[in-house]
Amino acid sequence: MKYTNVADLKVKIFADGADKAGMLEMASKSFVKGLTTNPTLMKKAGILDYRAFALEILSEIKEKPISFEVFSDDFDEMEKQALEIASWGGNVYVKLPITNTKGEPIYNLISKLANKKVKLNVTAIMTLEQVKNVVNNLNSSVPSYVSVFAGRIADTGRDPLPLMIDCVNALKANPLAELIWASPRELFNIFQADQIGCQVITVTNDVLKKLDLIGKDLNDYSLDTVKMFYNDAKSAGFKI
Repeated sequence: MKYTNVADLKVKIFADGADKAGMLEMASKSFVKGLTTNPTLMKKAGILDYRAFALEILSEIKEKPISFEVFSDDFDEMEKQALEIASWGGNVYVKLPITNTKGEPIYNLISKLANKKVKLNVTAIMTLEQVKNVVNNLNSSVPSYVSVFAGRIADTGRDPLPLMIDCVNALKANPLAELIWASPRELFNIFQADQIGCQVITVTNDVLKKLDLIGKDLNDYSLDTVKMFYNDAKSAGFKI
């Protein structure tokens, strides 16, 4: 299948980041349907006050769904953080890691929070078993996201596509649960996610900037590349 425009895609593109300017820029684009962030991205962006940053973002992004993650390693404290985060806005989804750092599954907390009508984004998933257990503990009347880190799976030398297809099928048991293709490594992953019926893909700003290349003539792209090499060598003053 050939795509020539981002409007041809059925998969929803969510911008992944923690830089305020970048988040607001992405939120302003019609093709960006939601946003996600995480503690690692926030640390890299130099965020010092988690709550203040989140509330500042939410004061300007009020409609599109946006996910903020708990960061405790204790399930009771996770629950408190989740309820606090959920109170920040109707468009907020609470990200929960699939386990704590001891490898203890979070399924009971998923069930408890889902039954309190908290909209969840369960993250850092990498196996079909994890997906099935998450689906079994979600509330079928509450919207949620199930975030499978396809890019990290690919980093291990495994093809994530067969797993993601199985995940699409597993989520059919809960129509309000949407599958996220997380940690994509290249623009083509957007089309892969679209073709298998994955509902959402999270994309960093550097990958999103490549959207203008969709459908670009390959001969033109080849020539552009040749010109880039020539101009860079010339501006560097290289001589042999």
